[in-house]
Amino acid sequence: MGARIVASDVASVREAVTHGETGMLVDFFDHDALAAQVVDMLARPDDHAHLGGAARAHAVAQYDFLTKCLPEHIAQINALVPEGKRIVL
Repeated sequence: MGARIVASDVASVREAVTHGETGMLVDFFDHDALAAQVVDMLARPDDHAHLGGAARAHAVAQYDFLTKCLPEHIAQINALVPEGKRIVL
């Protein structure tokens, strides 16, 4: 969608969001820091304008269903079944 993101700085989120590049990360337990980061992003939209486009580009490059996710899922399924029963894309 190209939206700017403020998210919790936890392992599963860091996989998709890089602080300062594709979003802003804050300590999961620091509610004040979360609020401050959201306020800063809203107060200075030009300083954070690059985040939305970069986030979308990263999502498309890493998580596109047809070119990334589906082939990986099929490969994982195929690893579990005999060769003659494998799914071919």
